Amino acid sequence: MDARRLDPRAMLETFRSVVRFQEIETDPVTRRLRRCATVEDLRRVARRRLPRGVFDYIDGGAEDERTLDRNSSDFSSLRFRPRVLRDVSSIETSVDALGRTHPLPLMLAPTGFTRITTSPGELAVARAAERAGLSYSLSTMATRSIEEVAAAAPAGDHWFQVYTWKDRGLVEEMVSRAREAGYRGLWLTVDTAVLGRRERDVRRGYTIPPKVGPGTIVDGVLHPAWTLDFITNPPIVFANVVGLNDEDGSDPVSLAEHMMRQFDQALSWSDVDWLRGIWDGPLVLKGIQRVDDAVRARDAGVDGVALSNHGGRQLDDAPSPVSLIEPVREAVGDGFTIVCDGGVRRGSDIVKALALGADLCSIGRPYLYAMGAAGERGVDHLLGFLQEGLERTMALTGSRRLDEIDRDLVEWV
Repeated sequence: MDARRLDPRAMLETFRSVVRFQEIETDPVTRRLRRCATVEDLRRVARRRLPRGVFDYIDGGAEDERTLDRNSSDFSSLRFRPRVLRDVSSIETSVDALGRTHPLPLMLAPTGFTRITTSPGELAVARAAERAGLSYSLSTMATRSIEEVAAAAPAGDHWFQVYTWKDRGLVEEMVSRAREAGYRGLWLTVDTAVLGRRERDVRRGYTIPPKVGPGTIVDGVLHPAWTLDFITNPPIVFANVVGLNDEDGSDPVSLAEHMMRQFDQALSWSDVDWLRGIWDGPLVLKGIQRVDDAVRARDAGVDGVALSNHGGRQLDDAPSPVSLIEPVREAVGDGFTIVCDGGVRRGSDIVKALALGADLCSIGRPYLYAMGAAGERGVDHLLGFLQEGLERTMALTGSRRLDEIDRDLVEWV
């Protein structure tokens, strides 16, 4: 037998030539994020770290959740037709849409009650969006105010999401505050005349704001990090309407009840005209789910539509956003902005949406998973993952610029 084979030093040299020991990471957040290779990984970590009622509020959808599932699964029904030998040594991902240049064809959509993931809430999302150069839309149902978000990310491109509530004076006041704080655009949500039945919340007795019961206490004990963060920070409220509801009071419970009564079942196209009358910046209708409604929105003079079913949280068996892109683009023509709002989980999904005719995509639930998993750093991690995935997919499909992503690049399976 070769003596070198039994020489410990020679064996160690051989081992070191093919193996590198990973440095020991002392930061728990970094260790956690290293294990998160996908949005689904972030979801699993958030599920472990958040109380079950909180996680289900973020994760759940309406009724049997078929639309929630199809929002993402319909992307898998699209197959790429890659081009090769295209010199993809340089990839350009910027796009001009809605009055600015976006470094990625991506916006961060509005989500309500964000502080249930971690105490900074919307401030963390706005700061991450600012670092990435992406537009962020603050929800009317936010737990940080219009002014707080503007101050937290002063160089950010801020949008504000509104409902045409029964109290038009309240809406007008919030729009005015957004304008004064430097917000550049509005999303008008049009799919919430009534709230959908979210049966995970029904089963858990979960309400906004949460009601404390034995299950809540047990859940809190089982998730001490979240509970400590929750009880050592100011109460969670709908920050944009605190102090504006003298009739019912401004405690969290009264405020939530008052806001739930504000959803206007008489919402109509005349309300779009009313909002356009008090706002002269970019305006996007969020919640379009039919081709003819997209055409009517274009004719009403808005700047774009977000094809959206509210993340599958309103009407089960509504169409998925990605399935609407192509017929809507054919109907509205070029020059009218289409945002695919819902179901995006990878950079490759963004490429597929653009190939069908979208200008931008937007995400909401994924960054809530990221917040639940690792706070603000989780959102940075998510946005980096989506950017890398977009660039990689463009290279592998032979697309050097976004305008080279066309309908010929994908086919429905």
